Amino acid sequence: MVNKASFLKEIDFSKAELMELIDLSIQFKGLKEKRISHKYLEGLNIALIFEKASTRTRSAFTVAGQDLGMNVTYLGSGEIQLGKKESVEDTAKVLGSMFDGIEYRGFKQEDVETLSKYSGVPVWNGLTDTWHPTQMIADFMTLKEHFGTLEGLSIAYIGDGRNNMANSLLVTSAILGVNVTIISPKTLQPEQEIIDLAHAHNTGAILTITDDVNAVAGVDMIYTDVWVSMGEEVDFKERIDLLLPYQINSDLLAKTGNDQVIVMHCLPAFHDLNTEIGRDIYEQYGLSELEITDEVFQKYSTTIFQEAENRMHSIKAIMYRSLKRL
Repeated sequence: MVNKASFLKEIDFSKAELMELIDLSIQFKGLKEKRISHKYLEGLNIALIFEKASTRTRSAFTVAGQDLGMNVTYLGSGEIQLGKKESVEDTAKVLGSMFDGIEYRGFKQEDVETLSKYSGVPVWNGLTDTWHPTQMIADFMTLKEHFGTLEGLSIAYIGDGRNNMANSLLVTSAILGVNVTIISPKTLQPEQEIIDLAHAHNTGAILTITDDVNAVAGVDMIYTDVWVSMGEEVDFKERIDLLLPYQINSDLLAKTGNDQVIVMHCLPAFHDLNTEIGRDIYEQYGLSELEITDEVFQKYSTTIFQEAENRMHSIKAIMYRSLKRL
């Protein structure tokens, strides 16, 4: 039986439940903007487990927890024995006896499910190799803020169609009834299991998987992500060559035929040479931009950074929904 107090993957929730979280996120954003105190969970303690480093997820959970009045403890990969000297199950029981909630950002979906099963407290999936559910609430919150509604929207994800972002966008769009197109090379398209889940939870969305970049025609939003996920071991040159035709640039935007289209990116983005990795890529491959050009990134930066900020408000809504039941 699914523990609805936890937030592990999108398919555990109905359209109404996800919409409730989106609307609650917008309400919390309003409180934050008006500087209205909302320490509704004062005195509770939460643990943040990070096997994978992050800027947005760590900051969002930390500030959201503190705004709600909670004490927040960060547990980095080098600070605990999760799965090394101590099993995930045993760690879950220990942390569950001390904390009121646990966030996990790491590799295996199995690990976050185990934490939820054995800890006895709500567990929130900050990202696994399979799903990125907290990002979805922020993303669809951003879409609702921009367009006023999710009804009738069509979105496209372009790039690596097998990563957690593509998985989550496909399935969450299906649940919410938002038309979605995943555009990627055939070798990088979603696994059949993910496609089947999307169809099984579809509430009326048109779901399209294709390798044709012209499929962006008519969409309201285009989404992309980095071409190599954290911890993934691939031939980087081969991946770049495969995905370069799927870069979001001015030519791709023109194919939408929609001058009101917006672009979103979960960040970080390789759009310039202002990072060590970006400069390394340029020195090795002569490319200063990867999944999105700097011109497009800057044009839509307001929306992209609005999306990043919304991680905090949406995570606040997720934690509040979980912990208010206690």
